[in-house]
Amino acid sequence: RKRGSGEHRRRALGANPTESGTILLARLARRLSARRLPAMMSWLTGSAAVTEAQAATTGVSAPAPLSAIYDGMEGPHEYDYDLMVIGGGSGGLACAKDASSLGAKVALCDFVQPSPIGTKWGLGGTCVNVGCIPKKLMHQAALLGEGMSDARSFGWEVPKGIPHKWESMVENIQQHIKSINFGYRSDLMGEKVKYLNSYAVFKDAHTLELTDKKGAKTELTAARFVIATGGRPKYPDIPGGREHVISSDDLFSLPAPPGHTLCIGASYISLECAGFIQGLGMQATVMMRSIPLRGFDQQMAGQLVGYMKEHGTVFIEQAVPTSVAPAEGGKKRVCWQFADGSTGEGLFDTVLVAIGRDAETSKIGLEKLGVALSPHNGKVLATNEQTNVPHVYALGDILDGRPELTPVAIQAGKLLAKRLYGGSSKQMDYELVPTTVFTPLEYGTIGLSEEDAIAKLGDPNVEVYHSFFKPLEWTLPHRGDNACYAKLVVSKLENEKIIGFHVCGPNSGEITQGFAAAMKLGATKETFDDTVGIHPTNAEQFTTLKTTKSSGASAEQSGC
Repeated sequence: RKRGSGEHRRRALGANPTESGTILLARLARRLSARRLPAMMSWLTGSAAVTEAQAATTGVSAPAPLSAIYDGMEGPHEYDYDLMVIGGGSGGLACAKDASSLGAKVALCDFVQPSPIGTKWGLGGTCVNVGCIPKKLMHQAALLGEGMSDARSFGWEVPKGIPHKWESMVENIQQHIKSINFGYRSDLMGEKVKYLNSYAVFKDAHTLELTDKKGAKTELTAARFVIATGGRPKYPDIPGGREHVISSDDLFSLPAPPGHTLCIGASYISLECAGFIQGLGMQATVMMRSIPLRGFDQQMAGQLVGYMKEHGTVFIEQAVPTSVAPAEGGKKRVCWQFADGSTGEGLFDTVLVAIGRDAETSKIGLEKLGVALSPHNGKVLATNEQTNVPHVYALGDILDGRPELTPVAIQAGKLLAKRLYGGSSKQMDYELVPTTVFTPLEYGTIGLSEEDAIAKLGDPNVEVYHSFFKPLEWTLPHRGDNACYAKLVVSKLENEKIIGFHVCGPNSGEITQGFAAAMKLGATKETFDDTVGIHPTNAEQFTTLKTTKSSGASAEQSGC
């Protein structure tokens, strides 16, 4: 029903459609002061729009932009803002800017509480400051070192033993991050989004109490809220598990190289950090409790872990830390216990914990509103980003059961803004989201792992096409025989529709992104077979896959 209809207006004000105009006006009179009634009468009857001037003099907002979501906040209101976004990460920024561009009055609150060792950063959230951006740049630094070694095979007279200067790398990365922080603030100003560098806590259903860096408190109100507070690293509950360790919140701005580093955990964050630390000429050791890359395809995880081991990374498997303590020479003494009850210990220059992340939902007053959270992980329970409190929404890493990925939060934030203020009905599609793990041997994936496909469809209904391969660029340096691997998981029930895409090799992120579009369109194995490859490239492997796992034939490859 169009917003302009009288019935819609009455419903927005909580009236029964069968009520007479007299009863409805009585209802309004009880809710509004006499001086505000003329503006509200105009909006209700359609005789005149509430202008900006009327809004300023009456305290009643101008009509909000068209909304496709009915949460009780579609009509005029007396709050300070149409929308307040809590969290200045990728998803929050995207939602705030798009909502403002569609005509909403928007404010965004962002405040970074320092890590246990005091690290803090600017606007932009985890990805820009202590995640994707610095991680990819340090990964690139390690690849350049490997490239210099390979260059000698291509005729470049590169001397051996060229040192890497950690301090220069960190300084340049931090300068780049600061430029992005500044760009985000400029974007908010350009989109007329009010930026508030304050920690926001709900006081009631429509009020936030804001505390700035000096401790000064203010209160602001809004009709709607979007929670996009993200997550922060977990710390082990062991002696020294906070005061003598660092996390990914700290690594990318360390003023000195970390040296021999113990990475506790086998998450993608831990493996990525271990990978570039080893690649930059330092020793990395990974302590792994159970399996690497839980939730990912385990054959692919084994492939990249094997590659890391071959290139010097040490793995302490089936072990958990029991204490971290300072030792002589500024080192850290770590004790651990294996699954069989035996123990071990070692000295390290740096201890990095990467054992998961906690959703930032416990300290912002959500309990005052009754927002439902998962009892297992504290994440927000929501349907199409809308919580059980209709005017409160959530985005990104704090959503239960959704991928913790920057592009996912951005896409969801943009679509939510369009539904709230642009009349759109388009929902976020969380299926077939591509992602890449930036370990030394990159791993790109879309869709189901082989294990999940079999669990979902049954082993007889799943086929796997696969092949090992060696990039042409690796032939002259004579490295990586059959280190790289391509795999397609297909459903026999749907004409061999591709339900899982997996690749380990150089530039896997770039390869995976392109194939994601094909899979979104329902590509089958025949679609890939009918596609002419670009020769010689790594992506070409997916146009020529013939060996199936069910055949038992070798997937190793020779020739070009």
